[in-house]
Amino acid sequence: PGSVSGRMAEQSDSSSFTATEHFTTRHLALTLRVEFQSRRIAASAALTVEALRDELSELTLDTRDLKILKITANGQEVKFALGNKHCFKGAALTISLPFKLLRGQHVVVEVSYETSPEASALQWLTAEQTAGKKHPYLFSQCQAIHCRSMIPCQDTPSVKSTYYARVSVPKELVALMSANHDGEFADDQDKSRKIFCFRQTVPMPCYLIALVVGSLESRVIGPRCRVWSEREMVDAAAYEFEETETMLKKAEDLMGPYVWGQYDLLVLPPSFPYGGMENPCLTFVTPTLLAGDRSLSNVIAHEISHSWTGNLVTNKTWEHFWLNEGHTVYLERMIGRSMFDEKHRQFAAIGGWKDLLEAIETFGATNPLTSLVPRLCDTDPDDAFSSVPYEKGFALLYHLEELLGGPDIFMGFVKAYIQIFAYSSVTTEDWKNCLYSYFSDKTEILNKVDWDAWFHSPGMPPFTPHYDTSMNDACVTLCKRWTIATDVELDCFTESDLKEMTSMQKIEFLALLLLETPLRLNNVKRMQQVYKFNDVKNAEIKFRWLRLCLRAQWEKAIPLALEMVTVQGRMKFTRPLYRDLYNFEKARPQAIETFQKNKPSMHPITAALVAKDLHLV
Repeated sequence: PGSVSGRMAEQSDSSSFTATEHFTTRHLALTLRVEFQSRRIAASAALTVEALRDELSELTLDTRDLKILKITANGQEVKFALGNKHCFKGAALTISLPFKLLRGQHVVVEVSYETSPEASALQWLTAEQTAGKKHPYLFSQCQAIHCRSMIPCQDTPSVKSTYYARVSVPKELVALMSANHDGEFADDQDKSRKIFCFRQTVPMPCYLIALVVGSLESRVIGPRCRVWSEREMVDAAAYEFEETETMLKKAEDLMGPYVWGQYDLLVLPPSFPYGGMENPCLTFVTPTLLAGDRSLSNVIAHEISHSWTGNLVTNKTWEHFWLNEGHTVYLERMIGRSMFDEKHRQFAAIGGWKDLLEAIETFGATNPLTSLVPRLCDTDPDDAFSSVPYEKGFALLYHLEELLGGPDIFMGFVKAYIQIFAYSSVTTEDWKNCLYSYFSDKTEILNKVDWDAWFHSPGMPPFTPHYDTSMNDACVTLCKRWTIATDVELDCFTESDLKEMTSMQKIEFLALLLLETPLRLNNVKRMQQVYKFNDVKNAEIKFRWLRLCLRAQWEKAIPLALEMVTVQGRMKFTRPLYRDLYNFEKARPQAIETFQKNKPSMHPITAALVAKDLHLV
């Protein structure tokens, strides 16, 4: 097929300083000493670098807030310089080699450095901020461009390397990484510490390097699956995620063998900003998934799917993030289909379309960040993060599935795409060429797709899919009844309205109400009387319910919403609740005060984005 338009020519990564066309990192050997007292990691990173051109005598790496102490190349001390600090990219580290490399030659560059207590990849929790209250806790979140605040590296998803790590921590704590375990022993330099070793033999982008240190325990939940968390949550987590191995097998049936060895889950403290993070060998998840009824395990299916789409085949730059997320949502829903049935997949897709509508409403329909392939030249990838790459990406894949002959035929393509590009990084152009060559007998159908609109136009997609609404109908009907009910009609609602509904249907019912004009205050009060949503444990239900109450200007909801933004920090919940509190005049001063009070204990990524939501920056 012809080019996807000049707007998508092979571009270098605008979020990184490194010159990927001159050299690439093949392996990373890390020595990390985690120091809770000073909130720093004292470290050395040895990068095995391969020259991609002749006469190479200078390397540029990404860093952010790192204190560089010394650098050697093949053991020889070398000169280096740190550039000016850019607001979100950090500072370029330029290393002068004392010799010239030829294309194909390797050099080992070892950087001795310290991280800053403000490193954006790391959150240091005091003992009080943990469940056990006895020991401090550290975890990292490197996606999208935060790895550079923990390790000097080529911080771009276009570069993949293996890694080895030795991590020294206080001996009463446990260290885990996004790699397979390679032993542990006493630290001979310091009797009060212990060293944990890790080996990752599958080349991966550095945004997937992850570290956690805390008072952690594990339970075996399958032949290659363990769940890790603080003792207080570990049994609840083992129950909630018992179906992990079943999902992993379903995923292998769809995509081929799982190549990463172990598949462990780590339930983090509540301030973790995302639902899940697909760190290889060790998926990180939010404790807000612990609903007690396994109803939110689709997040696990999503993170498992990333083992193929994202981790094995990776977006080359963050502009092509939909390749990671759109395919992963598609696979997550295919796993759901094989665990339940097609109706479930259709129902999940309807919910996703609703999330897309809401994201586009929040950003504005003409906002360039609502394009499937946005241009990020001066944009921090964190600011571009939304449901768009997930759900607009899924909608495109579902549209193609319908055009090309159904889920089984289209899955054949997805599997081929994974096999062709495994262990590499791709652009939308590469994906489209692969699609055309796989369906070479159907190019006429493919040429009818408005590619330019799908990829480059902001707002809703150029085509609205038709989903099977059978599981959705009950939600729509109940939503309509509540929307039009007058005071006299409120008595006709009873708790049995929800009796036949699954958790997912209750979430959908509330999501539908959020798309309508705000409910009357009396209707919301009656809903609490009959459905008792204030007492619900499921975070997805509680979150939508509280938004509904705030929009109806129910003052009783203010303390409950302020509590929810305080006791957990998942951005999916925290940001919209803060925005709704801000828009409710009576709640605005309390919202700002609560944020300012809690800011020191919030995750740095969340705090930065909520400050924007509250118009404080």
